Amino acid sequence: MPYLVRRLLTSVLVILGVITITFVVARLVPSDPAALYAGPRARPAQVEQVRQDLKLDAPLAEQYVSYLGELSRGDLGISFATRQPILDDVVDRFPATLELALLATLLSMVIGIPLGVRAAARQNKASDTSLRLLAVTGVSIPVFWAALLSQLFFASRLGWFPLSGRLPADVSFNEPTGFFVVDSILSGSPSNFWAVLRHLAMPVMVMALFPLGLTTRLIRSSMIDVLAEPYIEAARLAGVPERTVLYRLALKNALAPALTILGLTFAYSVSSAFLVEAVFGWPGIGSYLTSAIQRLDFPVITAGALVITVVYVVVNLLLDLVHAKIDPRVQLS
Repeated sequence: MPYLVRRLLTSVLVILGVITITFVVARLVPSDPAALYAGPRARPAQVEQVRQDLKLDAPLAEQYVSYLGELSRGDLGISFATRQPILDDVVDRFPATLELALLATLLSMVIGIPLGVRAAARQNKASDTSLRLLAVTGVSIPVFWAALLSQLFFASRLGWFPLSGRLPADVSFNEPTGFFVVDSILSGSPSNFWAVLRHLAMPVMVMALFPLGLTTRLIRSSMIDVLAEPYIEAARLAGVPERTVLYRLALKNALAPALTILGLTFAYSVSSAFLVEAVFGWPGIGSYLTSAIQRLDFPVITAGALVITVVYVVVNLLLDLVHAKIDPRVQLS
């Protein structure tokens, strides 16, 4: 229980810190939020009225307390550009980004863990060297460059996948969850499901490159440590099949210290969505925030930073709790 309380307090402090920093930065940027909200053709009297309506003429401390109160009620504010509640826009767009991030994380784990195990089992051999080289390449390639290359070869030249977008113009179905993979399955149409997968393929592969390389390297390192343990040598001397030694005995213990991979890969996938969504025209939270930055839409920028922070903190909190459950020594650290 003390470990849980300590982690919860730390998470709350991180979120509060991000709220404070984004709030202060939004007020320090040399621009007038009231003028931005009122529009370029607004008269001085109209701008002043907007300033009073938004309470921007109040002392900074009073604005901060009011902002915290609004957040506690789930009110993320109003967008200067759309004049719509930001929460509605986030709820509408975030599933698109979350779907990319989850699939990229899943892909990186499904491929990266076996590759890491294989590299560790063949340490310092040719296959190990090749896998390490591939892992370093995946970690090193810039996301935007990989996205542009994938469009050039897989979409423009080979025609395997669509160039951009989330769905073809002639395909539509009900979207009760906002996750098109799930919604296309619920629609009962294999063609809808296939169309969704084709549009997801390139963005997911690009987003998975860095997490895949990171997962492979960390699993390899953790497996090498575990394979040096006496109980692994005893199992091999007892004639236990090598596959059983690797995937049932060693991997089980190697995964515990490597649980942070999940948090890192998921966080990277969400943060890299800005570039991926910009290149692929993906209507998610990344493209929404990119447009907000270009328009200096400060309420959207601060709300987006808060949403991403909350997702990152919650995911890492859950992983820390799972790690503590698997390895009780973590609670004593």
